[in-house]
Amino acid sequence: MNIIAEQPTVPGLIRNVVANIHPDTHTFMMHKVKDTWVEISYKEALEKIDAISAWFLDIGIQKGDRLALIIENGPDYVYYDQALQQIGAVNTSIYPTLSEAEVEYILNDSEARTILCGNPFLFRKVLKVANNVSSLIRIIPAFDDFEKFSDKLSLNAGVIGFKKVIEEGLALVGKQTHAINAAREAILPSDISCLIYTSGTTGTPKGVMLTHSNLTQNVRWSLVQIPVIENTDLFLSFLPLSHVFERMATYYICLNKGCTIAFAQSLELLAKNMMEVKPTVMCCVPRLLERIHDKAMKNGLSAGGMKTKIFTWAMEVGKKVREAHEEGKNPGLVLGTQHKLADKLVFSKIKEKTGGRLKILVSGGGALPKNIGAFFGDIGVKVLEGFGLTETSPVMAVTENDRIIIGTVGRIIPGIEVAIQNVDTKKIYTIQTHDNFKPDFTSEEGEIIVRGHCVMKGYWRKPEETAAVIDSEGWFHTGDIGRFYKGNLQITDRLKNMLVNAYGKNIYPTPVENTYLKSPKIEHVFLLGDKREYITAILVPSRELLQETFKLGNDYFEKPDVFINDQEIIDWVNQDVKKYSNELAKFERIKNFKLKRVPFSMEEGEITPTMKAKRKVIEKKYAEAIDDLYLQETEAD
Repeated sequence: MNIIAEQPTVPGLIRNVVANIHPDTHTFMMHKVKDTWVEISYKEALEKIDAISAWFLDIGIQKGDRLALIIENGPDYVYYDQALQQIGAVNTSIYPTLSEAEVEYILNDSEARTILCGNPFLFRKVLKVANNVSSLIRIIPAFDDFEKFSDKLSLNAGVIGFKKVIEEGLALVGKQTHAINAAREAILPSDISCLIYTSGTTGTPKGVMLTHSNLTQNVRWSLVQIPVIENTDLFLSFLPLSHVFERMATYYICLNKGCTIAFAQSLELLAKNMMEVKPTVMCCVPRLLERIHDKAMKNGLSAGGMKTKIFTWAMEVGKKVREAHEEGKNPGLVLGTQHKLADKLVFSKIKEKTGGRLKILVSGGGALPKNIGAFFGDIGVKVLEGFGLTETSPVMAVTENDRIIIGTVGRIIPGIEVAIQNVDTKKIYTIQTHDNFKPDFTSEEGEIIVRGHCVMKGYWRKPEETAAVIDSEGWFHTGDIGRFYKGNLQITDRLKNMLVNAYGKNIYPTPVENTYLKSPKIEHVFLLGDKREYITAILVPSRELLQETFKLGNDYFEKPDVFINDQEIIDWVNQDVKKYSNELAKFERIKNFKLKRVPFSMEEGEITPTMKAKRKVIEKKYAEAIDDLYLQETEAD
């Protein structure tokens, strides 16, 4: 039965599953222990959740207290989250990749009372700053033998293992059951469910206050938009649950529908895990899809002889079928027969690498290049793009399963309004909702603004910053530029990313960068040129292709020189820069570039945990090299 729960609070979701969808013995989660995938039932999960809630109450945790987590995806995240949610505490998740200073800032700003630590590395990171956080009363390591890291330290907060918390909690459940139930019933939809700190590309991180209603409404109406998700589906989770996209689009979606969640071991083992658990649905970021595309194209085109001819023929057939479906046409008998053969000979082999059962991929966290979306459509895997921000819970729009317009992020979800506003005059060009959708509607371009159930309560203890983004009429200003195209929302770029050259031409980096990213030689593009006469870039070449083409060892990428100066390699990349420049207007083309030896990294402070480039940091760090780009005379175009 395809039920969409209308629960007003997060803890109501799991209770609804065991009451109305599955028996409590049904598998809720899966994770790998050594070499075996272990299944966890709803009953097992609820026993631990209630035990942790009982323990929280016993140490004096109250409604509204902030409880922190710095832990990788897995069952422990779910136990802790559900336990604090059902007593009205606030989930304050911290990205595992953040620095000690950033962890300390978030713990202090949120006044966190406890923190769950996922591994020795994260535990040690917290131990170093714990005494600087006056609110912290308990540190909870989720692994064995943690004492060797903390026993010799003088800490203000107590340290207790997560296993011990559950053990003590089980003994407390009997006397705390009434209190747990009363706390759960006292939660209001308008109460804060979580604080999610923004990535801080433009300054100090801000705690986004999302309510129970924000999240449950977002889940509910997103599912209305994508009715193909059923309670028999298996999701594979690998994106961080500390980010709202994975938490809502995998974890809470599964809680609403009664789907099973399998937790991937790591990004490095993701391909192996996909083959093992054979997911039917997965949330992902564009970079993962680009890698699958690049590998499939490389294998198909380098096979040689008849194999390459068959691959090329199959991709052309897939394209024709996709385009026919996009136009609402039937491919016809001949093309349909060819497509079945193409699927048998080529497409099925590619899809087997994902486990062979994927019916949809949900892409978020960044713009999906059109050619990548087209590729997956050609091989028969539906990629549904979504759009939103942490401040919008996050989904504002998502592609409908039966109406994919490549290059757009879908239809507005029910219950909210999305408008396009002129950046300069503030005139609103159009206000669109789910209900006034027209498949032939195209609007002017401007800033995307939104109001409705998805908009955050505000930034934690930052009323001025809140007022700067939510105006007097309730519109949240996203800072994203876009328009409506064929009724769907289409993103152009971030308003703050816009480059204005010396001649006053506005250049949005994302579509330009995506054009150059069509090249398999280029892994990352960082566009430059604000207030300059022409566009330049820092490019990160594909390490795998570079090593293969020029027979390079790993030591080549460990050299102290930040940039690659080998002319042969520069010329090799420049071939594709010239090629793809032809698809752009002259003022958008890269004239000069530097090749960065290794990718931008979080450790160096160059990108955020959501992989967004910190423009100010990068421009300051590489200022000398950037200036040099404007002294060169060699042109790439």
